[in-house]
Amino acid sequence: MGTAAQLVRALQMYSRTAWWGIVQPRLHEREPLVVAQAVILRGEAESREVLLAVRSDICGWELPGGTVEPGESAEACAVREVYEETGLDVEVDRHVGDWVRTGFRPHTARIYLCRVVGGEIRPSRETPEVGWFPCTATPETLFPWYHEPLAVGLICNRLPVRCHERQGLAAILAGIRIDLRMRLGRGDRS
Repeated sequence: MGTAAQLVRALQMYSRTAWWGIVQPRLHEREPLVVAQAVILRGEAESREVLLAVRSDICGWELPGGTVEPGESAEACAVREVYEETGLDVEVDRHVGDWVRTGFRPHTARIYLCRVVGGEIRPSRETPEVGWFPCTATPETLFPWYHEPLAVGLICNRLPVRCHERQGLAAILAGIRIDLRMRLGRGDRS
């Protein structure tokens, strides 16, 4: 697909995302949105790696996970979403913390440290790219709101944290910059 077509596609996706992030939460949602995400590690000490995924809508590396379904626990959601997005079966080791985000797409991101117990890594329709990255050298196209949850997840035996973040214009522009870099083929690939 040519650059112009990529940009047109990006603008269409940004319009849908703007509706989803600005209008929909204020008009249609009664309960606060909760997403569950996983810090999945392999290796030891200096060689430790983290599993990241690129979604098919907004392109950029992120922690695997998704929206908690009605009646589902956040922990069960993390396990289900990791399998759907990566093909890996995981078990939750501990709750890393909750990132309560206001501004664009208000939600709580509940982060879990998980370990692989089976399955084979594979991309999916929702996450066309999945890869392992050194924890000390994550891609420049990792969305910035994942840096702190990943750092906290790497700290052993820590109690869960509760952080508050406002995702305003700076976060939106950072996401667009990363998306365009990935979309136009100048992003970090596994």
